[in-house]
Amino acid sequence: MNRFLIRRTATALVVVVAVMTLSFFVLRLAPGDPSNVYIDARMSAAQQDQLRRSLGLDRPLLEQYSRWVAAAARLDLGDSFVHNRPVTRVLADHLGPTLLLAAVSLLIQFGAGIGFGVLAARREGTRTDRLVRWVSLGLYSTPHFWLGLMALMLLSYRTGWFPGGHMASVGAEEWSAPRQFLDLLHHLTLPALALGLAMAGGVTRYVRNSVLEVYDQPYIRSARAAGVPERRILWPLTLKNALVPVIHLAGLSLPYLMSGALITEVVFSWPGMGRLTFEAIRNRDYPLILGATLLAAVMVVLGNLLADLAHAAIDPRVRDEITDAPT
Repeated sequence: MNRFLIRRTATALVVVVAVMTLSFFVLRLAPGDPSNVYIDARMSAAQQDQLRRSLGLDRPLLEQYSRWVAAAARLDLGDSFVHNRPVTRVLADHLGPTLLLAAVSLLIQFGAGIGFGVLAARREGTRTDRLVRWVSLGLYSTPHFWLGLMALMLLSYRTGWFPGGHMASVGAEEWSAPRQFLDLLHHLTLPALALGLAMAGGVTRYVRNSVLEVYDQPYIRSARAAGVPERRILWPLTLKNALVPVIHLAGLSLPYLMSGALITEVVFSWPGMGRLTFEAIRNRDYPLILGATLLAAVMVVLGNLLADLAHAAIDPRVRDEITDAPT
C-alpha cells in the first residue's frame, strides 16, 4: 500500500506541475496584455513602463514562469490585479461556497443516481425501468447552464419559490443562526439541484448496469434458489459488489463537477470559485486565474487519489494487486 501511495502521489505531482505549466504559457501567449486594464490614455510611456515593471510583466517569459513556480512552491501566488490582495486570501474567501455547493451536489448526484439505478435494475424491462432510463438519458444530455436557467425561470422568476441568486438574503447577517442556516439552504437548493441532477443521469445508468451484471452472477442465483429473502440479496450480496466501481466514478466526476460548478455559479451568482474565475478571466487577472486553476487541479487530483485509496481499501482484489506489485 505504501508503494502504491508513493506512486500515485508522484503521478499527482506531475499532473499538477503539467497543469501549472500549460496554464501559465497559454495565458501568457494569448493576445493582449493584462496591463491594458490599468493603462489610461492620459498615461505617458514612462508611466506605462513603470506599471508593467510593478506587475512583473517586463521580464522574459521563462523568468516570469520560474519566479512564479518558485513562489507557488512557497504558497505565494502573488497579488490579484483587480482585488489588490494576495491571491491566496481571495481564493480562501471563495473556496468555502464552492466546496459547499460541490458537496451538496455530489450527495444529490449519487443519492439520486444510486436510488434510481437500483430501482430500474429491480424493475428491469418494466415501464418503470424504461421511464428511469429515458429520464436519466435526458438529464445526462442536458447542459448544466440550460438546466440552471430553466430552474431559475420556473422555480424562481415565475413562482417565487426560491431566490434567483446569491448565497444569502439582504440583511441576513442580522438574523439568528437557525434562520441564517435555513436561508442558506433556501439559496443553495436551486444551484445544487441543477448541478447534481444534471450529473445524476450518468450515475443512474452506470449503477443500473452494474447491479444487473451482479444479478447474473452464479452466487446470486444460488442465493435465490436457497430461498434467501430479496432484501438480503440486494444488500449486502448485490449492492456491496455493484457499488465498488461507483467509488471510481466519484473520483472521475470531480473534474466535471468543478467545470459544472463554474457555469452554475455564474448563472446563480453564487460567490464561489467558479464565479471568481469567470470574473478573473474577463478582467485578465493573470495571478488570480493561475491561482484558481492550480487550486482546482489540486482538488481534482486529490479527489482521484482518495478515490483510488478508497477503492483499494474496499476491494480485496485491488489490495492484492497493490501488495504484489513490483517495486
